[in-house]
Amino acid sequence: MINVKISNIEQLPQVAKELLGAFPEERFFAFFGKMGVGKTTLIKELCAALGVEDNVCSPTFAIVNEYSRPLLTPHSSLLTKSEPVYHFDFYRLKNLAEAYDIGYEEYFYSGCYCFTEWTEKIEELLPEEYVRVEIVETDGQRTLSAEVIKN
Repeated sequence: MINVKISNIEQLPQVAKELLGAFPEERFFAFFGKMGVGKTTLIKELCAALGVEDNVCSPTFAIVNEYSRPLLTPHSSLLTKSEPVYHFDFYRLKNLAEAYDIGYEEYFYSGCYCFTEWTEKIEELLPEEYVRVEIVETDGQRTLSAEVIKN
């Protein structure tokens, strides 16, 4: 489990690295927090820390955005392939049937990084193991807490 105080946006690249470093084997990160607390902004930094060069933005209307993460050959600096990073925003989801319609299982169980916003709308569909990331704003300062959940 980690707990981090965030006083300004300049801290986010380091917070992203710390979050990924704290959970190196995990690929599913479920974000919880009120609107405007900084979920999308942190996910942008997580994607940057993973090497994503695509324009990372909230998939509010598309529900899911797919970005490309370059992978290097072990013991080499040669780029050999890439893998997707999935970013979900379930804010506009009307019911769970819409999650089924987009084929959430293929994404969630792909073994690729998945970052979900407005996760409370699909909480019963979450994998058996994931990182729960909560961001709370108090007096202009954010507190991030993250832990692995095993159902």
